[in-house]
Amino acid sequence: MNSRLSALRPIFGLVVAALLIAGLAFFPASHAQAQGQGLAFIRDTEAERVLRSKLDPILLAAGLVPQDVHLYIVNDPSINAFVAEGQNMFLHTGLLMALDTPNQVTGVMAHETGHMAHGDLVRATQGMKAATIPLLLSMAAGLAAIIAGAGQAGEAILLAGQQIAERTFLAYSRTVEANADQAGMRFLTATHQSGEGMLQVFKKFQDQEILSSQRIDPFAQTHPAPSDRISGLQELVDASPYRDVKDSPETVYAFDMVRAKLRGYIQPSDVTLRQYPITDTGKPARYARAMAYFKAPDMQKALGEIEGLLKDEPENPYFLEMYGQIKVEMGKVEEGIVPYRKAVEILPDAPLIRVALGAALLGAENPQYAREAATQLQMGLKQDFDDPYGWYELAEAYSRLGQTGKAELATAERYFILGIYPPAIQFAGRAQRYLPQGSTDWQRAVDIIAISQTQQKAQGGR
Repeated sequence: MNSRLSALRPIFGLVVAALLIAGLAFFPASHAQAQGQGLAFIRDTEAERVLRSKLDPILLAAGLVPQDVHLYIVNDPSINAFVAEGQNMFLHTGLLMALDTPNQVTGVMAHETGHMAHGDLVRATQGMKAATIPLLLSMAAGLAAIIAGAGQAGEAILLAGQQIAERTFLAYSRTVEANADQAGMRFLTATHQSGEGMLQVFKKFQDQEILSSQRIDPFAQTHPAPSDRISGLQELVDASPYRDVKDSPETVYAFDMVRAKLRGYIQPSDVTLRQYPITDTGKPARYARAMAYFKAPDMQKALGEIEGLLKDEPENPYFLEMYGQIKVEMGKVEEGIVPYRKAVEILPDAPLIRVALGAALLGAENPQYAREAATQLQMGLKQDFDDPYGWYELAEAYSRLGQTGKAELATAERYFILGIYPPAIQFAGRAQRYLPQGSTDWQRAVDIIAISQTQQKAQGGR
């Protein structure tokens, strides 16, 4: 019997794959699945701010609260973007590297916002439910036929039910994708932006689907056939009064700098140096080389490139941040603190830079810096609570100040954020022994223990 029922397994695999894999189609994915796959995230103030400057107006147009939507940059070369439960948007570095203009990136984010605005992750269960009904009916009929001795007829009924269920779900998926396209175009129009970028994205990558679409039934695909999708988008783009709006020079420059920086960080240094040879004196090229040299590591060359950029833009907080990082890596920590401080003055709401400053202050091994380090780290964590590195450094700062209870609690926070619950419980318990009973910090330790124990039980005691 098991061998005959194994024919049913592909439909469940298909449904799960359609829900969890985005590809170029930008279909919503499960946040838990994304975490389970061990996605590697890149945190960078400059990249996040450039992307958010384009995303936040789209979110407002969709009726969403930008502060409630989390944007993640995934260090993955595949061309991919997806949204996940709880208003989380993920952009792969491979996608950012493959696209040519800020408007194209905005088009992708507008499409993804369409999924969030429509609650497609919740609605997906409706599609699965609709697909499951014919599957269950065919199972009952097929099993009845098999038990009655009509084995071949029973298997045929099972397979027919599977095909009906598959097509039902895929038809639903195609509708969801088309709706997200249309919603994305509405949001772009509402923010006076062109939809040309979204259209260009699908045109740019349609060749990757043409070969397969020649052999695959269009009704057996999770997303609209490329030609139909492009045709529909073209009509929407042509109807927009903002069709011919172009990215501003400032937006293009910011995007080029972010891409250069990411390439220098992600790619092997020799690849970046071939892509941005020393004969290229443009700022993006010099930025990419600075990062490539930093990775190599060749700190003197990295320093030369970033110092040249600072001569051109002495108030650029991202250049100052990198200059400080290079100095710290060279062991010249005191010299690195100065540009970090200046970067924080220019961008007081940049928690990653504040945390980097706090870490540099601790790295100087100067007892006089401990209190300033703790202050900077506290401020950074108020702005970005879920930064485990910030909590690690804050625990060290508290330890140097002799505040053992706060140090233990900061360590508990770090493990709690990382989802490593046994040490979170351990350090929170240790914190309670030092903290005044009933204080805010003491109560936080109680909460960490209670929530961690609940999570451990939910995970089977791990």
